[in-house]
Amino acid sequence: MKKRLTGLVTSDKRNKTRRVEIERLYRHPKYGKIVRSRTICHVHDEENSAKEGDTVEIIETRPLSKTKRWNLVRIVKAGSQAPSVDEVP
Repeated sequence: MKKRLTGLVTSDKRNKTRRVEIERLYRHPKYGKIVRSRTICHVHDEENSAKEGDTVEIIETRPLSKTKRWNLVRIVKAGSQAPSVDEVP
């Protein structure tokens, strides 16, 4: 069974590759404090459909490059993106 995770796209600058952060909360084993942690995954996005700020679902796959080990399944929620400097009239 392949792992399926949900995360936030933090970078869409590369062609067919997205950087996705998966945040998780866990209790510290010794001190009991709730700790926030993140995992960064590089995801293959064949159609360049995911944009920065989107929440996406990804699935584990065979190694596609040095860092890419995940494929984009679907965009769960489109993020709100402010217009860039080029788009402002």
